[in-house]
Amino acid sequence: MLTKLLSFSGRYRILHLTWFAFFLSFVVWFNFAPFATTIQQDFGLDVGQIRTIGICNVALTVPARILIGMLLDRFGPRVTYSLLLIYAAVPCLLFATAQDFNTLVISRLMLSIVGAGFVIGIRMVAEWFPPKEIGIAEGIYGGWGNFGSAAAAFTLPSIALGLSVFAGGEMNWRLAIALTGIAAALYGVMYFFNVEDTPPGKEYRRPSRNGGLEVTSRKDFAFLMLMNIPLVGILALLAWRLSKVGFLSETGLLIVWAALVGLYLFQAYGCWTTNADLLQGKKHYPPEDRYKFNQVAILELTYVVNFGSELAVVSMLPAFFELTFGLNPAQAGMIAASYAFMNLMSRPGGGLISDSLGSRKWTMTVLTGAMGIGYLCMGTVSEGWWLPGAILLTMACSFFVQAGEGSTYAIVPLIKRRVTGQIAGNVGAYGNVGAVAYLTLYSLLPEGAAGNLIFFQTLGVSSMVVAFLCGFFLREPQGSFAEFHEGEEEAVQPVVPALSHESYPE
Repeated sequence: MLTKLLSFSGRYRILHLTWFAFFLSFVVWFNFAPFATTIQQDFGLDVGQIRTIGICNVALTVPARILIGMLLDRFGPRVTYSLLLIYAAVPCLLFATAQDFNTLVISRLMLSIVGAGFVIGIRMVAEWFPPKEIGIAEGIYGGWGNFGSAAAAFTLPSIALGLSVFAGGEMNWRLAIALTGIAAALYGVMYFFNVEDTPPGKEYRRPSRNGGLEVTSRKDFAFLMLMNIPLVGILALLAWRLSKVGFLSETGLLIVWAALVGLYLFQAYGCWTTNADLLQGKKHYPPEDRYKFNQVAILELTYVVNFGSELAVVSMLPAFFELTFGLNPAQAGMIAASYAFMNLMSRPGGGLISDSLGSRKWTMTVLTGAMGIGYLCMGTVSEGWWLPGAILLTMACSFFVQAGEGSTYAIVPLIKRRVTGQIAGNVGAYGNVGAVAYLTLYSLLPEGAAGNLIFFQTLGVSSMVVAFLCGFFLREPQGSFAEFHEGEEEAVQPVVPALSHESYPE
């Protein structure tokens, strides 16, 4: 596969167009972090307010990833991704023209929906690549797309400085942010006219119902209901945090909490309607059509500690380097970008390792444990550190974080193909559960070395716990290294000779 990666035809063309869509969605999603201290000064915000905006930036991605997973399975990745990229321009322009704290919060909440774009590409790439190459393909998609957060941190401050001629010599962060939204919308139109959901001759497989995730046993349904609680609970935590900075009144907080209870019940009803025949005993899945939901749950937890921690660290790292080492915003943004810069190699590397070692389970376990050790080491970084040493440690830690993400999504498309979008959405949503939880903790910690130590220790310990769960409870997916996806070989044989590769065009 790697020898053909530079070609821009067949499935590789789809891969390149799709990772760049993800790249732009991440540039938009993380266009706030490089300007955090500048915006704080312009609006006169306190530390609690600026950290709250950082939390809002990842908040609604939780329900959005689940909803978009459903829309994706129903309408396909081409339409879903195109519309999401076009939508990105609206909150970007709103944020760029904001004049008060409340508008900043509302626009960042709206922008957090754009972070759900990752789920869409997972299904698109899985449709075009076979299981034996799914790790590296999804790793390239996720890693090169994830690099958008580094690109935002590295380039946007310089672009804003270059645009200062339009702002009387001051950093024009507003125009820089607006331009990211406009670029995403234009690419969304181009993406719609240049991709297809599946290779020629392949059928896009959809679940029979889209109200909730389909499970294959009553026990798994109960487990699904349990694992849906944190998806709503983390939003309740966010609402509480917003009330502490004056965005929500006490009455408003109670109304939001009541609405979240209603959201959980609505989601539970959707899952019930999808699985009603199973729960009423009218439907029984044969063994070859079943999957274990506990495998989804473990992957959700791995994404809490790897992608959730990445979102949290990327959101605080520019300010961390700026305040710890006395750097200016442009310098701190460029150095902090080293964390996300590793996505170019580490996430595809995690997928490649998963494809090559013959065990996706143990790849996941080892990478998660190494990530935990890396975070524990980062907790020791302080102003007395040698700056290049701190940068090297950051890059080393980020390798294991992002390789773990690649390893997670080397497994996700292999669990149950017809509900890949929803599984990817649930796993992805848990990444944002982790991000909101970690950022909320960070917002409550004192500034300085003591707060940073507690933050990174929390990331490290939680990663070690999940590594233990992977080692003892994660199972190797059936058909992890097969030539065809589950149920696909039989479907293509009448049209395509058995030894042909037409179902996955080069």
